[in-house]
Formats: sequence, structure tokens, C-alpha cells
Amino acid sequence: MIDVMKMAILKVAIYVLIVLLMLAAAFLGYFTLTDYRPGQQETLAEKSRPDVIDRDTVSFMTWNIGYGGLDAGMSFFYDGGSRVRPSAQQAKDNLDYIKRRLASEQETDIFLLQEVDVDAKRSYHTNQFRRLHEPLSAFHGYFALNYHVQFIPVPLRSPLGKVSSGLATYSAWLPGRVARWDYPGGYTWPKRLFMLERCFMVLRYPLQGGGQLVVINTHNSAYDQGKLKQQEMAFLKDFMIGEYEKGRHVIAGGDWNQYPPDIASRSNRPDDLDQTATSTIPADFMPDHWQWVYDPTVPTNRSLEAPYADSTSTALIDFFLVSPNVQPIEVKTRQLNFQNTDHHPVYGRFRLK
Repeated sequence: MIDVMKMAILKVAIYVLIVLLMLAAAFLGYFTLTDYRPGQQETLAEKSRPDVIDRDTVSFMTWNIGYGGLDAGMSFFYDGGSRVRPSAQQAKDNLDYIKRRLASEQETDIFLLQEVDVDAKRSYHTNQFRRLHEPLSAFHGYFALNYHVQFIPVPLRSPLGKVSSGLATYSAWLPGRVARWDYPGGYTWPKRLFMLERCFMVLRYPLQGGGQLVVINTHNSAYDQGKLKQQEMAFLKDFMIGEYEKGRHVIAGGDWNQYPPDIASRSNRPDDLDQTATSTIPADFMPDHWQWVYDPTVPTNRSLEAPYADSTSTALIDFFLVSPNVQPIEVKTRQLNFQNTDHHPVYGRFRLK
């Protein structure tokens, strides 16, 4: 009798195990089939009659808006915190503030934004690309997807759910061509099914008297041990040098998720910068006369392990890189105390030599 019961229990256990394996296979199979796999280059827009930039100075603002969900009160689970998303009201208040801030930056010609959601549970399925375009109605808007997952199953108690997000660029001038360039490298299966497809956006503008301005909006890898960033940076380096060697002016801005060269010697607040958790770009990474442009006086990013406080670790990872034929005139990080995002916006003005 005991042997019969043991056999019955064993059969049930085997059946349960088979069902669980089938469910896991079906789960991974579905996400493998629906995995977002963009091409290396995708044209987002192309115009036969673009605007010609007829002045020698241009101004930019780069800002990772953290999908309006990483305000001063947030402690995010990816960074060791306890929360997944803000309340719907807080998310709305954050986005409303970001809109007002963009509208106030009236001297800016081109906005380079990162972590802009178009359909995500974490931001209550708000199309932020459209909402942020409202105060910039005179600007031309472009969006490049870099995070598209139907369901992110972590954390188990409150899954992140669907995420559709990417880079947004708003430009006072109509570019001739806008393209999405896929970064090389990536996580191994099955982890890659739930991670970002990193990219940069390229906008091209004709200049009066000939030539071309090439603008790059980038958001580099964060949650890796450096291997992905190395591949991304090598690819971007070759791309930018290639454009410059064709006689073009090149300006790249964004969230690089690493320190610019020589940050320790240039910052007047080095104790505020957590250089143990973030890599630094080598000083000799780019050829001579290329310039890393940043404001060393204000950090641009804060740790999300706990709500923001005076003791919170910070970093400086949002900045610009310009070719030798571009002269920096001004760069200033807006000190907002991380009230509505975990990044500060960085303003830069440049002269095209």
C-alpha cells in the first residue's frame, strides 16, 4: 500500500514538473519570437528640402528624464532600492515639471532626451514623446526605440510589466535625415529578451556655404561590467571620426553611463562623485583636439538605492563630445536637486568653426 502511494506521489510530482517546464518553455518561446531585434541602421525620417543652418552657433540640452518615474522620493529596485514605480499622480507631476522645464529653455535649439516612454506600465502607459512635444510645438520631434519588451517579470511581487521606451530629439531645424544606429553587443539569451537594445540617433543638417552638422543622441549601457560599453564606445568612436574625416561638424550628447576623462582633476566637488561604481573614459580614447564638454561643478546623476538626501552618492555621466572643428562656448548643468528625475539637464552652446 505504501509503495502504491509513493508511486502516485512520484507521478504527480513528475506531472507538475513537466507542466512547469512546458510553461517555462512557452514563456521563453513567446518572448524569443517577439524579441525586438532592430537592424544596424534604420531611417526614421528623410526630407528632400531640409532647413539650412545659417548661423555658426548652435545650442543643445541633453537630459535623461528617467521616464518621469525616478524623482527624489524614489528608491529603485534595480539599484538595490525597494520600489518599482511612483504613484500615478507623482508620475504626472514629474512629467508636468519636465514639460515646464523644457518650455523654459528658450535658448536651446536641439533637445536630446533619453528614457522617454511611449507605452509602459511604469509610466502608466503615457505617450511621453507626444506629451513632451506639446510645449515644443514649433520643434520637429523624432523618436528611436531602444527598450521594447511585452512583459518584464521582475520583481516577482510587482513585475515591471510592459516597457516601450527610447530616445527623443526635438529640433528647431528640419534635418535632412534622421537614423537609428544599433550599438553592437548584447546580453546572452535568455537575459537579452528583457534588456535594452542600445542605440544612438543621428540627425544631419546642411550648413550654409556647404558642409554638414551631424548631431548624435546617445544612451550607453548601464547594467553591465564594462564589456558592452567598450563595444559601444569603439563603434561610436569609429562612426564619429569617419564623419569628421568627411569634413563634417560632429556633436554628440547624452547619458554615457560613465565619467568623462580627467573628471577627478577637473571637478571642484570630487567627494560628491562615486567613482567606485562608474567607469571613466580613458584620456587618450579620442584623437587630439576632440573635446569632452561638461560642467565639472554639478553632478548629473544620483544613486537610486534610497530616496535622495545630502549623503546620496552622485555621478557625472551626462555630457557632450565634439569634433575639432566645433568650439565649446558654454556648458552648464541645471542644478535641480533631482526633484523630478534622477538626472540633471546639461545645456551646451557651440560654435561651428
